Amino acid sequence: MSEYQKMPNGWTKAIFEDLLDYIQPTKFIVESTEYDDKYETPVLTAGKSFILGKTNESSDIFNEIPVIIFDDFTTATKFVNFPFKVKSSAMKILSPVCKLINIKYVFCYMQTLRINADTHKRYWISHYSKLPVPLPPLPEQHRIVAKIEELLSSLDKGIEGLKTAQQQLKVYRQAVLKWAFEGKLTNINVVKGELPEGWKWVPFSEFVSGSQNGISKRSSKDGRDYKVLRLSDIALLNINYKSPRYIRLSENEVDKYRLHEGDLVCIRVNGSKDLVGRLILVKEKDDQNDWAFCDHFIRFALDSKTAYARFYFFYFQLSIVRKYVHENMVSSAGQNTVSQRTIKSVMVPFPPLPEQHAIVAEIESRLSVCDKIEESIEQSLKQAEALRQSILKKAFEGRLVPQDPSDEPASKLLDRIKAERQNNKILNPPRRRPGRAKTKRAQ
Repeated sequence: MSEYQKMPNGWTKAIFEDLLDYIQPTKFIVESTEYDDKYETPVLTAGKSFILGKTNESSDIFNEIPVIIFDDFTTATKFVNFPFKVKSSAMKILSPVCKLINIKYVFCYMQTLRINADTHKRYWISHYSKLPVPLPPLPEQHRIVAKIEELLSSLDKGIEGLKTAQQQLKVYRQAVLKWAFEGKLTNINVVKGELPEGWKWVPFSEFVSGSQNGISKRSSKDGRDYKVLRLSDIALLNINYKSPRYIRLSENEVDKYRLHEGDLVCIRVNGSKDLVGRLILVKEKDDQNDWAFCDHFIRFALDSKTAYARFYFFYFQLSIVRKYVHENMVSSAGQNTVSQRTIKSVMVPFPPLPEQHAIVAEIESRLSVCDKIEESIEQSLKQAEALRQSILKKAFEGRLVPQDPSDEPASKLLDRIKAERQNNKILNPPRRRPGRAKTKRAQ
């Protein structure tokens, strides 16, 4: 809620540190990361993973629940109502300052905040704890939370269904590719475990007429400027030609590093294991001959008389091929690398060239339907997120549930919270950390 927006009758403005105390997680950090689902205690992070695994450690388990865990560097939050341990100290455990706090209400409000956390620092003490919180009367907080949970429960079920459909599409895509390269899309009678008549297995190297690692230097002294393909130009196995960088190439380098229609460009090195060994097809493009490629790639030119590049572009997307590439890549210093030799050694099916074209047509026909369904699911997920934010916005503007004039005003509630918090500090003074004995400065 904007601080300039008029709050409903009976509401007041607090800040997070009026409502929440923070606990350093150091005592509750897990000693061993050898997790197992058969163990009892979850190990948590405030990030997307949330539950990293389960531990059998039985000491120093946090059990004063419910609480909010807060990633001190990204401001991500999770609501926790079960005993747990944590992975690292890069978080705060946020607990209510007294029993007059509806911590679920506070957590729900946190989900409306968008904080720029680009600066690498701890955010709770320096910034987040000082942010304003719209505070309704306590009974109204309970009504708001109940209504939010009711509405979001239905919404979450719908989102779960959409995400299940997404996973099913992934499975179907792999099934289409598997059928295609078993010959089932173009042959009526296919014997399980055998290739159709006229097919054979050959190493991919049999079709490669030329291969080349990309250029590693930035520019030459002579020559002319060429656009250079980088990892940032690749999205969803397609080349984005819109934001090129340039390098200067000599005439010899142009012949060596220029991309041509039908080339298969392999991602040679990357921090992400899933991207290494992926093949990207260079499609027809008016300005494609003005593109070279950097050292993160390997270019494979195929013999077009025997091999249809698009056929093998799809083949390398098969999960069994991805597994082979993963098993044969090299990892060093956080980078995963694949060689020309590994890609060339992949065994591939070799049907007659006309059948390769027919198979690609069948694959694209089926996958285009998947693409349309995927697009529809993505749109529905965006609409669901917009609806979630709309529900939360109404809640914290006082428009989700009715107000009750008989409720105690939130200003009085806040006074009672502050008084009880102060009383708790008197009864339970914070322990001081033992410090070093002061020494006199040398004169």
